[in-house]
Amino acid sequence: MSKGKFITFEGPEGAGKTTVIAEIYKRMQKEGIEGILTREPGGIRISEKIREVIHDNEYKEMDGMTEALLYAAARRQHLVERVLPALNEGKIVLCDRFIDSSLAYQGYARGLGMEDVMTINSFAIGETMPDVTIFFNITPEEGLQRIAKSGAREQNRLDNETLQFHQKVYEGYKLLLEQYPNRIISTDATLPLSEVTENVWKIISSQLISQENS
Repeated sequence: MSKGKFITFEGPEGAGKTTVIAEIYKRMQKEGIEGILTREPGGIRISEKIREVIHDNEYKEMDGMTEALLYAAARRQHLVERVLPALNEGKIVLCDRFIDSSLAYQGYARGLGMEDVMTINSFAIGETMPDVTIFFNITPEEGLQRIAKSGAREQNRLDNETLQFHQKVYEGYKLLLEQYPNRIISTDATLPLSEVTENVWKIISSQLISQENS
């Protein structure tokens, strides 16, 4: 049995990732493609509990390094309990956020340093990296406006950070795009969600075809 494909989705707050990923997963099911849909932090019981702590608006005093370590801990448990077993079964793993979020948010925006945050996460994930990462490209201003307009989502501790913080996150992602051009593929997230979904599906379909031919 061939190993599965690990596909991650990244982007600023309000990029529309969660909605699009859900649609992509439905299409996979219709096509008879075996896979799972999961998220970070979360995806399994322990990691969801850590997510609650990280996102809770009450913990405004949380230190940046503490935040980074909590993400890494949640990532480790999620990886060994959910992601790796699925990949070893030959399934496609669609994951809403992974290590690039930590590099952009804590490494760059929090000022901890991307290399140091990578070191922390390398201990947590070992050699496991995404086969492909789709970056939902949207400015932080537009993303936050979407969140404010929708009113459907409760704003968490990270949503409530300053615009300057979210701009730094966006800058961090741009650096990652330059650093990993063979892994990270950018898609225009300012388009209507139906168009974004179609574009993402094309990217994923090409990845699955390449996997079959390898």
